[in-house]
Amino acid sequence: MELTITAKQLGKKHPIIEKQIIEIDDIGNTPSVNDLIYAVVQQQVLAYNAKSTEKNLLPFLSESDIENQSASGKVGFGSIYNENKADLEKAQQTALQAFEDGLFAVFADDIQYNKPDEIISLEQGTVVTFIRLTFLAGSYW
Repeated sequence: MELTITAKQLGKKHPIIEKQIIEIDDIGNTPSVNDLIYAVVQQQVLAYNAKSTEKNLLPFLSESDIENQSASGKVGFGSIYNENKADLEKAQQTALQAFEDGLFAVFADDIQYNKPDEIISLEQGTVVTFIRLTFLAGSYW
């Protein structure tokens, strides 16, 4: 199933991820928020673990590489210096715990979902948005 996702952070002008189409396991048209989070985390962990940890002796970027990467706002060699693979089960549990603790919000077509067992209606063209929430720090004096 193809899913369009966007990731934003409050207080930032530009989104972290802007309308990226990802391929997730088929979770049906009415998954729970929990199922959606698990499927997206699974796709991201598998993509991360599939990245090459091979080191180039003479790294360089061509002009086209620089142009393509500059459109996303970050130009780099795509190297992963940490050779440890991500643990899928632990990542899924951490993401669900972060959602339950209110560290990020989930929206599907501008409808907010607050509970892990809520049912989301996914249709062709539905945009799922994850918003990372930040807490205000300070004290009352």
